Order: sequence, then C-alpha cells, then structure tokens
Amino acid sequence: MSGNPAERSAPAVRPAVWETYGPADLSAVPVFSGGFINFGYWQAVDLDGPLSEADRIRSERDLYRHVLDAVAPSGGRAVEVGCGLGLGCALALEEYGPASVTGVDVHPQQLQRAREANSPLLAARPDRLRFVLGAAEELPLDDASYDCLYSVEAAQHFPDLAAFAREAARVLRPGGRLAVTSFFTVDGAAAPAERLAGLLDSFASGLDIARPVTGLADALTETGFAEVRVDSIGPQVWPGWDRWLARLWEPGTWPRNFLAAWEQGVLDYYLVTATRPA
Repeated sequence: MSGNPAERSAPAVRPAVWETYGPADLSAVPVFSGGFINFGYWQAVDLDGPLSEADRIRSERDLYRHVLDAVAPSGGRAVEVGCGLGLGCALALEEYGPASVTGVDVHPQQLQRAREANSPLLAARPDRLRFVLGAAEELPLDDASYDCLYSVEAAQHFPDLAAFAREAARVLRPGGRLAVTSFFTVDGAAAPAERLAGLLDSFASGLDIARPVTGLADALTETGFAEVRVDSIGPQVWPGWDRWLARLWEPGTWPRNFLAAWEQGVLDYYLVTATRPA
C-alpha cells in the first residue's frame, strides 16, 4: 500500500477511544501529571517514601527512555505510533538526537493538543518534528522511510495487531528497529477477557482490548521481523503505579485493580522489540 498521506482518508476511531482522548481529554486527568499518558517506569523512584508530582513525571519520562534505549534512534528517522500530546516525541528529539521524529495519532483532537504543546519546538525545528493523523493499522507514511518505530502504552487500543505489524514492516527500512510497550494478558491465564472486564472499567467499556502479548509477538514474526523479544517490565510498573493511584483512589476502587490483575497473573506490562531484516 502506498504511504502517500494525500491518498488517505481520516481513520475510524472506536467510540471509547474517541471519548477518552477527545472530549474527556485523559491527558488533563491529575493521575497523568505532566501530560504524558502512561503508567510510568518506577525503577529510579523511591517507593518507600511519599511520592511527589516530580516523581510521577520522572516515571512517565523514564518509560519513554526505556523504550527509546531499545531502538537507539540517534541519527535516524523515528516514528512514534500513538503519540498523544507528543511529549515523548519531544523527549526523543531532545535527548536521543534522531534526524527527525514523526508522531502519529488516530485522534485529531490529540494532534491539535500535540501541536499546541510543542509549538515552540515545532517552530524552532520544523524539519525535525511533525505530527500526522493516522491509525496504527494504516500508517500515513512512505514505504521503508524510517529507521525506528516505537509505541508507548497505545497498543492496548489497536484493533488489529497483525495489521499494525504489517504496517510497521512496511514503513521501516531494512535493519530498522521496533519497540512497543504496553499491557497485555498473560499467556495461559484462564478467561482473561472476562476477568479483566470484571476488574477494570477500561476493559469493560472496550477502551482497552484484552489480548495475550504473544498475539503481538507472533504477528511480528509472521510479518517477517527477526529477533522478536518479549520482556516483562511489570515489577517496574505496577507497584509504583498503584502507589501513585493510592493518592487519588481508595482501595477497592477499580483503578487499584490493575495491581490486583497483575498479582493474579492475568495482566502484565511488557516491552516487545524486533528488527526488520536487512
């Protein structure tokens, strides 16, 4: 399929995704301090003491750093799928030295917010940062045009992981690297979709989709990616995320059940990496 953006129509957006990232503006919810929309990577944060907003923002930025370390974008062209407010794109540009970063998001309101949030950087480096509207399953990008592709806590919303894998293979150059981090069901867990819908409103509403991490890994392998690797980073995510939630949510409320789902072996947080063969 051609990657010419002019030939693409606006992507369809599932209702729960449209509401959450549009009118509801999840990025403005206090639990996502700083505008990043992720659960955080808490390895460098002291969880035994009181948590500050600075700790929370560090966890969100550190999750991006953990992913970007895996694709090493220095000097190459990078694309983030599901970029949200684009703060991760800005972090990549400022800390990792890619030639350029393209942020892709399925929601037009998110892209508008991304352009507003990053307006100084866009004005200063128009040749190195841009944001485009597109779905993970039909990226509005040219073939073999990127050296690395990454996605941070967005894949739980992708309707078709196989289509995403095919598009990632299409837009990456030979030798290009891919890194995806998000939460997936644990392989072998009994009735994970039903159990997660009973524990977590985000699964019950259809915002998050319950699928095993091997669904993504297998899709990448079948598409021709090599060196496909799956690593659990749950110990660096779930305890810190729950400690942060405890500031705003009482025990027994549904957001606190993310930790319970992990402890019950139903849900985990993973980093999936792969290489487009040369």
